[in-house]
Amino acid sequence: MKTGFRFSMSALHTWAGLLLSGLLFAIFWTGTLSVFDKEIDRWMMPQTRINMDTAPKLSVDRDIVPLLNSLSESATAWSIVLPSERKPFLGLGYDTKESHIAKRNSFHPVTLDQLPASNTRGASRFIYPFHHNLTLRKSNIGAWLVGIASIGMLCLLVSGIVIHRRLFTDFFSFRVWRSFSRGNLDAHNLTGVLLFPFTLVITLSGLMIAHLIYFPKAPDAVYEQMHPQSAAHTQKTPAKEITSLRQKIDNKSKTPKAREGAGNSPARRRFIGESQGRVTPKASGEFATITSIDPLITATEEELGRGAVYMVRVSNPADAEGVIALRLSSDKSVAQNMDNRRFSVATGADLDHFESSSVTNVFNFLAGMHYVQFDHWPLRWFYFIAGLGACVLIATGLLHWTQARNQKHDGTRFSISFMNVHNLSAVMGIIVATGAFLVANRLFNNSVHFAGVLVPDLEVYVFFSVWMCCVLHGVIRVLINKRSGYIKAWGEQCWAIAFIAISAVVLNWLTTGDHLIKTLFKDTYWPVATIDLLLISSAAIAIFAARKLSANLKLNIGR
Repeated sequence: MKTGFRFSMSALHTWAGLLLSGLLFAIFWTGTLSVFDKEIDRWMMPQTRINMDTAPKLSVDRDIVPLLNSLSESATAWSIVLPSERKPFLGLGYDTKESHIAKRNSFHPVTLDQLPASNTRGASRFIYPFHHNLTLRKSNIGAWLVGIASIGMLCLLVSGIVIHRRLFTDFFSFRVWRSFSRGNLDAHNLTGVLLFPFTLVITLSGLMIAHLIYFPKAPDAVYEQMHPQSAAHTQKTPAKEITSLRQKIDNKSKTPKAREGAGNSPARRRFIGESQGRVTPKASGEFATITSIDPLITATEEELGRGAVYMVRVSNPADAEGVIALRLSSDKSVAQNMDNRRFSVATGADLDHFESSSVTNVFNFLAGMHYVQFDHWPLRWFYFIAGLGACVLIATGLLHWTQARNQKHDGTRFSISFMNVHNLSAVMGIIVATGAFLVANRLFNNSVHFAGVLVPDLEVYVFFSVWMCCVLHGVIRVLINKRSGYIKAWGEQCWAIAFIAISAVVLNWLTTGDHLIKTLFKDTYWPVATIDLLLISSAAIAIFAARKLSANLKLNIGR
């Protein structure tokens, strides 16, 4: 029996890969797509396809404040998200005393007409959330699964380096033109070594930025130490009063408003206020006319650069103690910018400048490096290509394990058949489902309902239904022919990817009129053109893979 550290690392690498690689592929696939989430949104929301080159700069005082007043005169707070290259529309939100849920609408940056409802979650409200919580929000189950998979990825990366005997030699070897198994293993080794720093950093930063999910009581522990008198006061509370209080809390927690605020303790609110500069000022009740906001924005941008202000938040806009907060853009830096400038609503006087501490800036850099929302297109494309490379790393690792055992046992063992179906479902299933998600968006064409179901929900149902169909297809193929059925299933799902990708491009043309000739040459609009080009490229790669798999199937049958 083999023993030793390298053997232990090999066993860890194998089992962590078999148990977690399917989940990891889904996380990295949706994370890679999230690099261009706003561009996918433009593709899925035709009404937001606005060319910012021709849009004049808006005046907050002349254009936006009167619009907000007409929407809600009694608003307790306004939020104004100014148009930008990646979000080329004006976003307005306002809080009212009647509802704890803020109302948000989008407006055209030139005409100021309210844009039609998108009626889709798009990438930013489905693909991106799937990346970090698998859309399993109850009790943060999805986020915990992602965290467990991320720890598994770290184990896979470290153990992979340890067990790799010819690390330097294999780095320069990519024998794709020899056998499939040789080329697959070389692709696994090459992506594993070449992308090791990227994959390690992106996985670690993903764990770090979710710290409040994994350690929700951390702010409470810190602030109780800073303010022990509050803890002492709690300890002196009589037992009967504590029981009564708990009953009241339990009863209140059944309401939607209480559920939404669950876990939002005073300690956490203070932590967020001190680390992110987000505070809610109290109203005095004394009426005041809001001061001019444009000069405040102009002065800030003269100091920090054009476009430095991306959002204006006005708390208590008709109150003497109201506050205007100018939140600063992160487009020009890797780190997420939490700094903001605060001014008096009544006088425009400078109240406070929040600047993140050194420790917070380290966290902001890690978060910005993971979220990649900064304005640097070459680096954004590097993230996208590296993310696809990480997906190749995971897929080739799964295929390497099953390929050797398929050749040795002809897929007759249940464990091998199970992994054949698992690999097909984990890799091809989610890719096919993503394409179906885009096709469903164009088929329903952002209508409100279809067959009595809300279209945003229906698009998600299509995604998961198609994924489940891919699983069922794999099971049927493997049951019919355990020896080579999985190869046929891979080939057929490659053809499905090609068909769906081309269908999405054609449907985009038919439903919006934005075909490639228009978006590339006539009325250039790169977000939509890029998505169409990526879909066509995916179709070409899928057709190439399907033909190779067909040739491999003939060789497998001839043996």
